[in-house]
Amino acid sequence: MFMRVSICKIMVLSLWVAVLMAAPAAQAQSALSGAFDTDQPIEILADSLEVQQEKQVAIFEGNVQVLQGELRLRAAKLKVHYAENNGKKQADGSSPPNIRKIDAEGNVFLSSPRETAKGDIGFYDVVNKKVQLTGNVVLTQGQSILRGQKMTLDLVSGKSRIDGTGSGTSSGRVKGIFVPQKKQ
Repeated sequence: MFMRVSICKIMVLSLWVAVLMAAPAAQAQSALSGAFDTDQPIEILADSLEVQQEKQVAIFEGNVQVLQGELRLRAAKLKVHYAENNGKKQADGSSPPNIRKIDAEGNVFLSSPRETAKGDIGFYDVVNKKVQLTGNVVLTQGQSILRGQKMTLDLVSGKSRIDGTGSGTSSGRVKGIFVPQKKQ
């Protein structure tokens, strides 16, 4: 029984990890164009998975890769924070957890066929529907590149923001290089 409930929770957690990928993709869709099929199956690969039931955390570690259709996420570690679901039952009678927050650590890399984003750490606040990528953030689309220290996506309003360190030096400011597409 314990194994069945744990496997079910891991599967539900895996499904919610897709939100981490789908959320930035949804923003990219509105800002950069291109549609992503978030109904595709989700595959998570990692060297290890640890579920800490008492802390309500699931940790995927070691060369973590999340694949969904044409979307990719890579990180050294993925930590999923959840809370027990009050009263809602699945078909098998178990209760799926409510995902509160997902953290990606260590060379976080998001990609689709048209764009990539990378940073040191990624956060998805499920409750407030906000995604952040921090530390040496680099966004690319074709030959165009944006660099900063923090990228924030508000999934409700559709607003995105890239911030520098605020130090005023050229390395602490947001930097964009925009290469126009050649007309054919």
